[in-house]
Amino acid sequence: MKNLEQRNQIIEYSLKLNSTNLSPLRSGNISLRGIEDDIEGYLITPSGKKYETLKPEDIVFMGLNEDEKNDPTKKPSSEWRFHRDIYKNKKEAHAIVHAHSPHATAVSSHGKPIPPFHYMIALAGGDDIKCAEYATFGTKELSKNVIKSLENRSACLMSNHGQVAFGKNLDDAFELAQEIENICHQYTIALKLGQPKILSFEEMKKVLDKAKNYKKG
Repeated sequence: MKNLEQRNQIIEYSLKLNSTNLSPLRSGNISLRGIEDDIEGYLITPSGKKYETLKPEDIVFMGLNEDEKNDPTKKPSSEWRFHRDIYKNKKEAHAIVHAHSPHATAVSSHGKPIPPFHYMIALAGGDDIKCAEYATFGTKELSKNVIKSLENRSACLMSNHGQVAFGKNLDDAFELAQEIENICHQYTIALKLGQPKILSFEEMKKVLDKAKNYKKG
């Protein structure tokens, strides 16, 4: 089977979505950039299957320059479109994790960015975490909104939906998704106490410079 190692890796991290409570049952989706039959594209989890039942042959390959899946017998995640568009717009993206994680989803329901109440906001690439405007799942409009909110960012919230994060590999993308969920959890606690103190633009600029080497330390 083609790309067997990548298919197994997607299954491994899909199961982690459940075991870490980042996304329950069959919600959310995962993909990896790849090449099949000399076609540049990505492998993505299928639609509607519980992760615990996934097999390598269930993972769907999609071409970057095709609106339709290559194999008409397989049904990719309904969110395949924004995965494709992230790969097309972000050359540094090699893996994507989309999750309906509890706290990120709760915060996203307010449709607002998360301000720099904590310096770890910088892990997403900027001085706030954007929230993509709401659009029906699986639509071109949603994909457009996600791409806009990922400008100069590697993660964002999706209004009334959840979060999406990308990285150089699945470990990187999954860890970032976990960080976003943790930040959202902290933010909800902070809001219960009132409006949190917001770090200045100048301070966040210093933090962003330091964050470039965060994982190297």
